[in-house]
Amino acid sequence: MKYEDLGFARIDHDRKKRRGFPEVVLCEGKTDEQAVKIIEALAKENDNILASRANSDLYKLAKKSIPELRYNELARMIILEKKSLPRVGSMLVLSAGTSDIPVVEEVVETASIMGNNVESINDVGVAGLHRLLDNMDYLKKAKVIVVVAGMDGALPSVVAGLVDKPVIAVPTSIGYGASFNGLAPLLTMLNSCSAGVGVVNIDNGFGAAYLASLINKIGE
Repeated sequence: MKYEDLGFARIDHDRKKRRGFPEVVLCEGKTDEQAVKIIEALAKENDNILASRANSDLYKLAKKSIPELRYNELARMIILEKKSLPRVGSMLVLSAGTSDIPVVEEVVETASIMGNNVESINDVGVAGLHRLLDNMDYLKKAKVIVVVAGMDGALPSVVAGLVDKPVIAVPTSIGYGASFNGLAPLLTMLNSCSAGVGVVNIDNGFGAAYLASLINKIGE
């Protein structure tokens, strides 16, 4: 299998063949220089790449060598999309509150570049359930639904009780003290009484989008 040894990282250039999309860069924990070199190596081999948990300074540095890059500040993602993939299926992303939108943006950016039709509806949490029920047409037409929620993390269970499709729950670190930076909604989602709910890690919009993309493309 083909990889490129940069000394501090081994870039898996065969990831696209095996998984359908190139290796995605997690910038968090890396120096800006390390992240830029990895992004440059991936850009030489691929038309489309993603770098997650990136700050604006890193983006400005990377853009000097790759002018086509763009940056989603809310999602904290650097995106290179030279060749858009055909959009297939129907994916819906819901957020319980406005504070969850950065994670929603991470889901949407990831799902879009991977070739999915994706829509998002924000601020439809259980404290005002009528807001969710007013959007049932969107829930019914989606092939897979990603639900992003902090606080009590109850929204994925409610959604799964209303639909006949997979629900991927994303707990966020949004909430007051006893939410323990997302642990409380994570445990709520893991203990969902509604069947058909899968749960990813706290604030892991990328992981949710990747899984949702695999589900969304089944049969396409």
